Amino acid sequence: MDFDFSDDQQALREAVAKWVEKSYDFERRQQIVKAGGFDRAVYNELAELGLAGIYVPEEYGGMGMGPVEAMVVLEELGRGIVCEPLTQAFVTSAVINACGSDTVKQAWLPKIASGEALVVLAQQERKARYKLDVCEAKAAKAGDGYTVTGQKNIVPAGDAADAFVVPALLDGKLALFLVERSSKGVNTRGYLTQDEARAADVLLDGAPATLISADGLPALTYGVDVGIACTCAEAVGAMDQTLKLTVEYMNQRKQFGVVIASFQALRHRVADMKMQLELARSMSYYATLKLGAPEAERRQALSRAKVQLGNALRFVGQQSVQLHGGIGVTDEYAGSHYFKKLTQLEMTYGDTMHHLGEVSSRMTDTAGVFA
Repeated sequence: MDFDFSDDQQALREAVAKWVEKSYDFERRQQIVKAGGFDRAVYNELAELGLAGIYVPEEYGGMGMGPVEAMVVLEELGRGIVCEPLTQAFVTSAVINACGSDTVKQAWLPKIASGEALVVLAQQERKARYKLDVCEAKAAKAGDGYTVTGQKNIVPAGDAADAFVVPALLDGKLALFLVERSSKGVNTRGYLTQDEARAADVLLDGAPATLISADGLPALTYGVDVGIACTCAEAVGAMDQTLKLTVEYMNQRKQFGVVIASFQALRHRVADMKMQLELARSMSYYATLKLGAPEAERRQALSRAKVQLGNALRFVGQQSVQLHGGIGVTDEYAGSHYFKKLTQLEMTYGDTMHHLGEVSSRMTDTAGVFA
């Protein structure tokens, strides 16, 4: 199997890396955080680069690319710990393209690709604990359409998004709907998250909705799996930059008259960080390449990847703080913000313990040894 990136993929990586370097430095990010953790102008810049349309077919105005290109983009955005939720454009456009009707595709995919509409997945509920089949939101037929009633929590950029992809029970079965934020019966409460991006609780009270898929669980599962692969890619970029900042600091900080990078014990800890990063990178590739596999195989692969990424995120983040000392947790230093990002990514779309349980439940009688 060829793991080399194509010339087009390398060019895409370089374009995004250049944008992060020139247009999204730490100072600009701090300004965005102070303003609420989301800047629509920044999201529009990403859309102008064509990034919002990576999962959108060319016939709907997108780039007609796929998971590998999304991974390349998100690694670079992870290096800049970009607050704006481009992952959500990938998740929702993938779900709509795979499961939506032609009418829904024509209405929303061009808007997502152009950046005109930010559509986000609103699936999390308080009692769900990462389980996708636990849902209290209810949907009902209303004339030629539907209405949805319920509450969704920690919705990325929920009070700034234009629409939500919402799972709800329709006649006792999970279905997937699209709800516009401007619709009657939609209320949001926004707040900063631990990684300084923006999220919101979304309250739906008989909100008008468009049906995406009556068979909602497989559609939702696919969307979350795309989200996990995207999270893994973003995490690799963030860990890569965290390691770089740590090494730079160790080559400057002096103790006993010499730089601490010369201490063998500390060099060993950096080597362990690098090892965890490379394990995470390989599992991120694995997750991305498995997105096209049958559901059972895909689900197992994505949970395996999230377990490895979770362990690596925690290790790299904590070691970075320890090697920096007190400066590693100060707000003025970029490293502390990477630590926050790594901490939240470990819990996004299911924390390590949840996915360890998922891997365990899918083991065969051989416990995976000969599978």
